[in-house]
Amino acid sequence: MKTYMANNQNIEREWFVVDAKGKTLGRLSTEIATLLRGKHKPIFTPHVDCGDYVIVVNAKDVELTGKKWQDKKYYSHSQHPGSLKVRTALQMKEKHPTRMVEHAVKGMLPQGKLGRKMYKKLFVYETENHPHQAQQPKPYELKG
Repeated sequence: MKTYMANNQNIEREWFVVDAKGKTLGRLSTEIATLLRGKHKPIFTPHVDCGDYVIVVNAKDVELTGKKWQDKKYYSHSQHPGSLKVRTALQMKEKHPTRMVEHAVKGMLPQGKLGRKMYKKLFVYETENHPHQAQQPKPYELKG
């Protein structure tokens, strides 16, 4: 029996729309990372980008459990002395609601060239509107 190895020539990519309204950030992010990596496909090969394109809408309506709105912190630093910026999840939701989803998904993808290639197939939007109607994306129902 031969082992099947996917390569870039025989991968067919689909477009999916995921609605984040009322979904928990962590559970949403794991599903999106699975789609981006291609682990939901029977042809999954770890060293090949065989994932699909994912469009996330309503990112501003994502939920967090417990006291994470006040306790969860997002850090950014420009490598200059004294430039550390710390934002809570609530401040992040008000100022940059799409970055919460992007940050969570990026951390779940492989670190390196392959992960950066997968991350480019993620499109996150604050509201229901997105400019990808020409790709005819299919709605994706999250598990759980």
